[in-house]
Amino acid sequence: MQSERFTPLVALELVSDTKEEAITWLLQRIRDKQRNGGAELLVEQLRPGLGVQEKQNPNLFLIGASLQRLLSGAEDLGLFKEFNDGSMRGFTCTNKQNFKDFQDGFLSVAECQYIIKHELDTLRAKDESHVPGHTQAKLYPGKSIIRRLLSKGIMVQMFPLHQKEELKRLTFSWYKKVKLSLQPLGKIQCNYEGQALYFGFLEYFTFALIPMALIGVPYYLFDWDDYDKYVIFAVFNLIWCTVILELWKRFSATLAYRWGTLSRKKAFEEPRPGFHGVLGFNPVTGREEPLYPNAKRQLRVYCVSLPFVLLCLYGSLYVMMIYFQMEGWALSLHDEDPTFWTGVLLFIPSIIYAVVIEVLNLIYRYAAEFLTEWENHRLESSYQNHLILKVLVFNFFNCFASLFYIAFVMQDMVLLRQSLATLLITSQILNQFMEAFLPYWLQRRRNKKMMRRVTKMRTQEDKELPIEEQVRLEADMSTYLGTFDDYLELFLLFGYVSLFSCVYPLAAVLVLLNNITEVYSDAFKMCRVFKRPFSDPASNIGVWQLAFEAMSVIAVVTNCALIGMSPQVKAYFPESDMQLILWTVAIEHGLLAVKFILTFLIPDVPKPIQIQLAKLEFESLEALKKKRVVSGKASDGKK
Repeated sequence: MQSERFTPLVALELVSDTKEEAITWLLQRIRDKQRNGGAELLVEQLRPGLGVQEKQNPNLFLIGASLQRLLSGAEDLGLFKEFNDGSMRGFTCTNKQNFKDFQDGFLSVAECQYIIKHELDTLRAKDESHVPGHTQAKLYPGKSIIRRLLSKGIMVQMFPLHQKEELKRLTFSWYKKVKLSLQPLGKIQCNYEGQALYFGFLEYFTFALIPMALIGVPYYLFDWDDYDKYVIFAVFNLIWCTVILELWKRFSATLAYRWGTLSRKKAFEEPRPGFHGVLGFNPVTGREEPLYPNAKRQLRVYCVSLPFVLLCLYGSLYVMMIYFQMEGWALSLHDEDPTFWTGVLLFIPSIIYAVVIEVLNLIYRYAAEFLTEWENHRLESSYQNHLILKVLVFNFFNCFASLFYIAFVMQDMVLLRQSLATLLITSQILNQFMEAFLPYWLQRRRNKKMMRRVTKMRTQEDKELPIEEQVRLEADMSTYLGTFDDYLELFLLFGYVSLFSCVYPLAAVLVLLNNITEVYSDAFKMCRVFKRPFSDPASNIGVWQLAFEAMSVIAVVTNCALIGMSPQVKAYFPESDMQLILWTVAIEHGLLAVKFILTFLIPDVPKPIQIQLAKLEFESLEALKKKRVVSGKASDGKK
């Protein structure tokens, strides 16, 4: 018997030919009490939708949980919630009345779905040797059942469901009305907890660009050829890079504390579903699981992956040289017959090259994912770090190599300015098209038949979409692959702004405009194009912070070198180029020193939050001492 207040939060889909005994066994394990090794969740099969005449997968199941089950799950996960005194504390059921606004809506929808996913992921095999009815799907005691079903292709997908009323309110306040105000980060966090930090960073980066844009416009309009003036702009840019990254750490810590993720302990990381190896004994968990020699993995990384990345970099360099040949051909035509059309032709090579860069980035991304999967990393965090490193190195080289070549080999500042503007504008247009409009168009095509049936079913009162159709529509949506590509795009845009600011100060204006449209396009695709993703709570942006900081260090070197190459600066050192180089290096080292001093002086966590965290730690230690004293007295009494 299901609860009358059963609210479906998660959908689980098995392949249509799953054996009946396997379905019965899985549902029983989901419903079983925790003390019997079950998840103690509510589950029911999705009823047939409108198109019963069409072939539909009957193996779609809706999963929810009672309030008490969700609260005990929140305690098990160590979720931090706001206490009555305003501090953030780990939730406990025994102390629940002391938490602020404790009621049915105490846990956000994203938190409830995160709890259910955790409970399903921790469903472990007991004495079963295989999935009932599927002898090829072997099971080992203590191993995750859900991961096994996914890796063996018995489970198609598991995804959280949108709550229609909440989604309506969110879309209206997020992207349906054009406004000059902040994003509703609180509402975003309640619906997309794991992705909220990205949207916080996007908003922060957008506002941080305003000073650069305001200063860049007059430089672009009035002092175009006066490099002396650009020294001040470049120094401001370098300080700006450091300050915004350090202040972001503080803002990120504030958001993470407010959302209860700053002090949350990470759950023990299980092996990835794709990880394979010889079955062995894990001395940490005491369970049987696949083991793979680290030496063999390192051989794959350094003997196959590294040479492949270097080969791709060489290919990118070869494409770049073809671009310069095209640029030279267009320039020669314009010099022979300077007309309007030959002037337009000067921009064509850069536009073609910008498109080729995006295509190469896309192809390389698939190759990097294949290679990283083949390296067979045991943990998801290790997999992500290796993938990010591969993609960052290639994308940085592919996007910026031509600009470095123009700046420091050809030393053609006019061409550098033109190429930077063309690459930046073209990449922004392509990214907006690939990220939002193309997926939306493909999704519309996929759901065309379903939408026809839905339209026929709608009455004049415009009733809500039935839950059966909502779930099937969401099941057919594209899967959101995480914030990887979004952070990568911001990383490259940050590079365009910071690396060559003294040559093209208008870059900040273009990136600012792009980020404003990015807010709306990202909001649209999260609400309308992709399935709702599960939360992945984070206290910071992780390895991307290091990537942005590395870019800011490279920006110091680049801008100092560009200023040192300007004719106005060279005029101060007419007798010796060595003196110019030494002075440039000295200034560059001085700016790097200022950068690192600023990094040291600006604390990563605001003082009030540091005090709250220290206070919480002190209270925890005091409570532990009292518990030991009480237990000691009790044991003495028994004696």
